Amino acid sequence: MKKILVLSSIAFTAMLSVMLTGCTAHKAAMTPAADNTLTSKEKKEGWKLLFDGTDLKGWHSWHKDFAAANWIVKDGQIQYDRTHDNDGDDLLTDGVYENYELQLQWRITKGGNSGIIFDIQEAPKYSATYQTGAEMQVLDNIDASDNKKQNHLAGCLYDMIGDASVSKPVPVGEWNQVRLIQNKGQLTFYLNGIKTVDVKIGSPEWDAAIASSKFKEKYFADFMKITKGHIAVQKHPGSSGWKNIKIRELKD
Repeated sequence: MKKILVLSSIAFTAMLSVMLTGCTAHKAAMTPAADNTLTSKEKKEGWKLLFDGTDLKGWHSWHKDFAAANWIVKDGQIQYDRTHDNDGDDLLTDGVYENYELQLQWRITKGGNSGIIFDIQEAPKYSATYQTGAEMQVLDNIDASDNKKQNHLAGCLYDMIGDASVSKPVPVGEWNQVRLIQNKGQLTFYLNGIKTVDVKIGSPEWDAAIASSKFKEKYFADFMKITKGHIAVQKHPGSSGWKNIKIRELKD
């Protein structure tokens, strides 16, 4: 009897050890990466950081070869510094991207306005990032002055597609989660897990959206004509913060 009890105790201890090991492994797998880092799984999936939380390596200001003083790194974030408002314009990636999934987090101050602009062509003849690139809107929907049109709200394809039914930013000062996917001309936006845009560039829906937007004007003759380019965070009223900026290029 004593032998049976000893064996049972050993078996129970072994089983408990296996269960605890499994729980520990599961917990580790479920724990998100620290800010501005990648998990082993993300690395295997091809994700790359565009910002490491320490400096602006890999970024430059519009029509400059360096990041101007109005963009700083503080507390592990890219921040727009309004005290240097005249020192530079939008902040662009050095790299150009075509088919990809971009993820990042943003937050904005009260009344703030910014954007994520992509497919930017930086030739000298262009005077602004948004002359060629489309924008996923970043906005304080409540207090920003540019909140009068539905497709100007946070998460929308600016001045083209989206409305209040899908624009659900978190309260000012908290972090919003973005997924922006461009794959063979198909654009899909998510803000805080809600799909806000799903459109094919050049489709009838796209052409109709252009026709009813400011992008029909002559100044925007080259707007989204090339679906490959730089990605930018926009200089605009209000201070913005950006972190966990990562990209995965889509190969097939």
